[in-house]
Amino acid sequence: MAELSALFHGFAVALSPLNVALMFLGILLGVVIGVLPGLGGANGIAILLPLTFSMPPTSAIIMLSCIYWGALFGGAITSVLFNIPGEPWSVATTFDGYPMAQQGRAGEALTGAFTSSFIGALFAVIIFTFLAPLVAGFALQFGPPEFFSVYLLTFCSFVGLGRGSPFKIVAAMMIGFALAAVGIDTVTGQLRLTFGFAEMMRGFDFLVAVIGLFGIGEILQSMEEGLAFQGKSAKINPRVVLETWAKLPRYWASSFRACLIGCAMGIVPGGATPASFMSYGVAKRVSRDGNKFGAGQLEGVVAPETAAHAAGTSALLPMLTLGVPGSPTAAVLLGGLLIWGLQPGPLLFVEQKDFVWGLIASMYLGNIAGLIVVLTCVPFFAAILRVPFSIIAPIIIVICSIGAYTVHNAMMDIWLMLLFGVVGYTFKKLDYPLAPLVLALVLGDRAEDSFRQSMLMSQGDVRIFFSNVLVGGITTLALVLLLWPLLVRVLPRTRQPQPG
Repeated sequence: MAELSALFHGFAVALSPLNVALMFLGILLGVVIGVLPGLGGANGIAILLPLTFSMPPTSAIIMLSCIYWGALFGGAITSVLFNIPGEPWSVATTFDGYPMAQQGRAGEALTGAFTSSFIGALFAVIIFTFLAPLVAGFALQFGPPEFFSVYLLTFCSFVGLGRGSPFKIVAAMMIGFALAAVGIDTVTGQLRLTFGFAEMMRGFDFLVAVIGLFGIGEILQSMEEGLAFQGKSAKINPRVVLETWAKLPRYWASSFRACLIGCAMGIVPGGATPASFMSYGVAKRVSRDGNKFGAGQLEGVVAPETAAHAAGTSALLPMLTLGVPGSPTAAVLLGGLLIWGLQPGPLLFVEQKDFVWGLIASMYLGNIAGLIVVLTCVPFFAAILRVPFSIIAPIIIVICSIGAYTVHNAMMDIWLMLLFGVVGYTFKKLDYPLAPLVLALVLGDRAEDSFRQSMLMSQGDVRIFFSNVLVGGITTLALVLLLWPLLVRVLPRTRQPQPG
């Protein structure tokens, strides 16, 4: 009952005229960002974050989170109509969504995608509402060793559960740690890695780095590929919506599995992309029509979209309760909270109730607003892709430059943004992941502070990370996840029967 009372108070905060207007503005901007290949939820929030500095924190986070919801919705539009994933997590949607559009069923595919996205997000928000206070209350027992073990678990889970080479993930993370160490040491006050440049004393601002790595890096790659947009037109009318809604209940089991997979992959740092692929793969294996997947099955659209939204929403749970982001977008939002002077963690639920419950209420309202906007404005958003990329790209670069400059009003930040853009482009060409680098850049100094405080408490004895059941369990789990890729390779060999 306490959670319900707080939630109703949150609705009162979120339903103020300013917040409702920002909610719809965020959804519209987010869908545009999701439609445009080369941008994304993390990129859009990073670019627009400086514009929210003059807003109240609650209004700012509502607008930014709605940009995120809009980007999740928007990625499905390009996947279905143009076979171009507007977002990484929309790749799985193209497998059946685009064949449906080619068969003249674009309206059905989009309605199924949007409705499934709404259901996945609603499931995750309900879990969020009742689980977040429990997690926050549990986390009140945390001290520096426990916080470091949680950070260690986050880093190790990226290595153990991440898709791709573990060595590349570790290499990207090490670069992030090195960048996070630049500037003034918070414990001793000494300068580190500044090389005599006064501008380097404040370190690398995560916002400038994110704008460069994602925004400029994606633009450079898109320019190289010379994107030319061609696709199917679509118009959603009430008859198509009602007919599609009548079909969706038969896929309830697939939707429920996708919700569970999405929430699990969102809370651990898996993210929406692996959740969508995993859900599609499970649905294909379990479904009676699994052999028809890839030829235009509505269930093949429902499964990945439900999981992607559930994962994208639940990724905010560890960010708010523990200060540990579950996705790159959550990492950008975490940086925004720190800029606004809010400390994510269990005390946030005690000291900033209006902020927390206003945000949770806006998740309910924002997803309803998003569903209404995308169902009514699909032709407009699809028309954006008719604009030549040679016009869109310079506009995005200008917006990125303005966003980077406004962080500290320094020209140096624009040069750093361009430098990070080249780094992001290089990472993508070499198939190195950017998310571990961003995570280490955001959390590296906080993890270092927790580690050094723990060492001061124990006088240099690392056994403090196994000093009780809580911290020992988290540390052990982190080490298991770190070694998981190695264990997966070794265990099958030991099970093979020996000759002779």
